[in-house]
Amino acid sequence: MELNTQTFEAKTVEEAITNATVSLGITSDEIGYEVIEKGSSGFLGLNSKNAVIKVWKKADELKIEEEKAKEEAAKAVDTASDSDSSENVVSSSEASVESADEAPVKPDKKPERKLVVDDKAADEAKIFLNDVFSSMNIQVEIETSVNNEDKVLEIELSGPEMGVIIGKRGQTLDSLQYLTSLAVNRKVENHTRIKIDTEDYRNRRKATLENLAKNTAHRAKRNKSSVSLEAMNPYERRIIHSALQDDKYVTTHSEGEEPYRHVVVVPKKNY
Repeated sequence: MELNTQTFEAKTVEEAITNATVSLGITSDEIGYEVIEKGSSGFLGLNSKNAVIKVWKKADELKIEEEKAKEEAAKAVDTASDSDSSENVVSSSEASVESADEAPVKPDKKPERKLVVDDKAADEAKIFLNDVFSSMNIQVEIETSVNNEDKVLEIELSGPEMGVIIGKRGQTLDSLQYLTSLAVNRKVENHTRIKIDTEDYRNRRKATLENLAKNTAHRAKRNKSSVSLEAMNPYERRIIHSALQDDKYVTTHSEGEEPYRHVVVVPKKNY
């Protein structure tokens, strides 16, 4: 699906926008536009040029973006179905949306707040996910709940093909979560965080990573040498850092560039 654009011309960009809204029968906040020619009055009225803009409806742009998001989700599911999807590993919902430094921060007292998830968010999430699963001919039950304290829409998926939905190391689940977040937040007024899980996969993955962190720390201490872990997303690296942040004998840091960034566990010098 290609974006339908039209070209409008007038003495100024503002007049061209006005002409576009009149012609399309919509308001100026419902169109997107690109200035092709700013226009100029010339010298003493000579060699003047009109402003030219390319205009499209934002609603059409949104539809195209949503179609692309669905296609990306479908590709992710296809890729997962071709890989080893039986591995019981989970990555986090936030890995695909948070790219900040993963170093752990010790919890402070949370400020009191009352945040409300947009009532429309759950409906939009279900519509998007149902479209994705329908296009892939996969039967999935979708249950939603709202955590207003953290302003999170939590989505639980269930069905006979959850291994495909999870994908290798949770990659498909993370992709679905990221794309669902994009689709939902284009439709709701207030930004809503989306967390998608199935079969308690994320908690199981967290426990797996915490055990990995402890075993790696033990190996680093025993051999008195640094140990590099495999590449992980930011959320998973934070789990490793947090699990070892109070360890007396090792420290952790991350090395490399995404998507190959990994945690290194290092024995402390005084040990």
